[in-house]
Amino acid sequence: MANSLSELRVLAVEDNFTALALLRTMLADIGVNQVFTAKDGKEALDFLGAADDMIDIVLCDWKMPRMTGLDLLQQVRTVDPDIPFIMITGNADKESIMAAKNVGVTSYIAKPYSSRHLEKKLRALSRIVALRAEGKS
Repeated sequence: MANSLSELRVLAVEDNFTALALLRTMLADIGVNQVFTAKDGKEALDFLGAADDMIDIVLCDWKMPRMTGLDLLQQVRTVDPDIPFIMITGNADKESIMAAKNVGVTSYIAKPYSSRHLEKKLRALSRIVALRAEGKS
């Protein structure tokens, strides 16, 4: 059902307050109105466990305390193998990308990134979100 960005429900997972504020601003600027946040992987996991299909896409920083983005991705894939998961990382090296792909990351965004790049990634994944919604109805 979420064909337009305004319909997407995004969980932004970022431990850095400034980076999270910037991400929220970028999401608002491109028309994403439903943004939920978590300050680390453990908080995100708790939220997702209680959210009961409230989230369409996870945007997650890689390096965080308590639980890394990669660890969160592994946990999420055990309960939802198909939810679009975008890793935001300064680690755009081949090894890191392969590690995330092996766990099932949908896409990644290398830091620094622009709102235009973020919008392009979200638009590409909105089709997956729409197909998931059709399958659940």
